[in-house]
Amino acid sequence: MSKRAVVARALRRAAAWCAAVVVLAAVTGFCYESVARQGDPPVAGRLVDVGGHRLHVHCTGSGTTGSGTTGSGTTGSGTTGSGTPTVVLEAGLAESSASWDVIQRGLPGRVCAYDRAGYAWSEDGPAPRTADRAAAELRALLAAAGEAGPYVLVGHSYGGTIVRLFAHHWPALTAGLVLIDVTDENATEALQISRPLLATQFTVNQALARVGVLRLFGDALVPAEATAAARASAPVVYGAGSMGAARAEAWAAADSAAQVRATVRPGAWRDLPVVVVIPAGQPATAADQAGRLAALSSRGRVVVAGTTDHYVQHAQPDLVIEAIRSVR
Repeated sequence: MSKRAVVARALRRAAAWCAAVVVLAAVTGFCYESVARQGDPPVAGRLVDVGGHRLHVHCTGSGTTGSGTTGSGTTGSGTTGSGTPTVVLEAGLAESSASWDVIQRGLPGRVCAYDRAGYAWSEDGPAPRTADRAAAELRALLAAAGEAGPYVLVGHSYGGTIVRLFAHHWPALTAGLVLIDVTDENATEALQISRPLLATQFTVNQALARVGVLRLFGDALVPAEATAAARASAPVVYGAGSMGAARAEAWAAADSAAQVRATVRPGAWRDLPVVVVIPAGQPATAADQAGRLAALSSRGRVVVAGTTDHYVQHAQPDLVIEAIRSVR
């Protein structure tokens, strides 16, 4: 046997051993994750059927009990009714209800945070995962959960797209909007470029979560801006299910942007109280977009935060809480 053949054979053996080690590690990690998952603490809140799948919602506080409007648009008895509107918190891409922990604890009255289909403790929903579908599921969730409207809708980043569509479809159920560094629906080129990159990132994260890497090294893998509540529940909040849901939403992002663009027209929000929050140091295009959004209502205004952090609700929770209070 030639020297070249001997070397080639040795390399094939080494590759085979490496592959075996990788497979063994993956199987071990998968088994570890499956067993460890059984010991995850129970989640606060409840699962509510929205038609074929269940969404997790966690509501705190109470409002003025009375006759109000349910998510279905009918009159009924709810927790808030004619009193202080319930605040509904909508997280951004790859985030969950846990990202609102500080805001939810800091607000009086009825406050609801939930997880979109596939995220954290919610079950998977039908495809495609567009913002319009998510808005319809939010409406169904609030109705089924018995949370009376109208609602103050708070959306961060991609979550802003969803609450904007909710406000468009159900204006009678919308008492106010707070939009925190929301996605620009006009940035179509950026959306097309980022879509495959985000999908790849979420696929890798999903694989790491499935084999227990996230559970073992969560502090190094979860976003730096994650709250204490999100970190404590990292294997679920940033687990395989959430990453799959984020990938599906990323692929549908261009369609979601088109859906919300179709709702934009002068005076679209009439005199609805609206606060558009943007971080400091934004480029002119972002500031212009915030101004255009605020101008859709005669009572819209822009608030510039004192932080450059995209997650303003983490860096400056008091500012976000005050913005919510001002439209409530």
